[in-house]
Amino acid sequence: MLLRTILAATTAATVLLVPAAAQAAAAEPAAPSNTATVATAAQRAAAAAADPVIVVGGLSGISIAYEPIAARLRADGYRVSIFQLPNLGLGDIRESARALSTYVDQVRAATGAARVDLVGHSEGGLVSRWYVKYLGGAATVDQYVSLGSPQYGTYVANLVAFLGLGSCAGVIACQQMSIGSSFLADLNAGDDTPGPVRWATVRTWQDELVRPVDNALLADGATNVLVQAWCPLRVVGHLGLVLDGTTYTVVRQVLAGAPVRPNCFAV
Repeated sequence: MLLRTILAATTAATVLLVPAAAQAAAAEPAAPSNTATVATAAQRAAAAAADPVIVVGGLSGISIAYEPIAARLRADGYRVSIFQLPNLGLGDIRESARALSTYVDQVRAATGAARVDLVGHSEGGLVSRWYVKYLGGAATVDQYVSLGSPQYGTYVANLVAFLGLGSCAGVIACQQMSIGSSFLADLNAGDDTPGPVRWATVRTWQDELVRPVDNALLADGATNVLVQAWCPLRVVGHLGLVLDGTTYTVVRQVLAGAPVRPNCFAV
């Protein structure tokens, strides 16, 4: 996505709705420099035969913003498409999930695939999760990866709601991403990770829009990756999660069903 902040009632809508600046990624020691950065021919062949991947954007996230991660996936052999949220994700997240459901059916029909993999950024992770949990997605989704998604809300949205006199400047999705919202109560009722889906989340300490940062993780058996737990010097912001090489190695490993071992040298 691009869940955008709002610093004041005026800047509120701006920072929540305008793409955040990409963060510079600092490299630090971890794996050999060439590990998990270049797919082999065998890996590309396996990816080509794997589930189609749908990159689900977030609030104000136009499709072009997700081309960097989509291009990486295509280069590694995956069949990839980008789902831009209706009305740029400003409306009801449940409605966006219904639109995603229709899109998944279209991708499955076009590719002949029984299941798809979802990579959701920010609000896109919530949209994807609602689809899986309440709209039959458990039967059509194989792998789920969220990047900086406020699974349990973010106090940035609460601040925006406060500055907007409780209305989040009229942005319904912002209201729903506020900690304690009725939407999140419904989304987080019961099992965080229902169905046979393989669930994974990626979060970063430098996420300026998801606060507290640990609200981006899931319980009930999900694989939760904190970038800096593996690569302490890696600097990755909210939008940076769709640009960062280390984060991408996690995404690729999850999609391949491989053990998660982030490559701190990846660019």
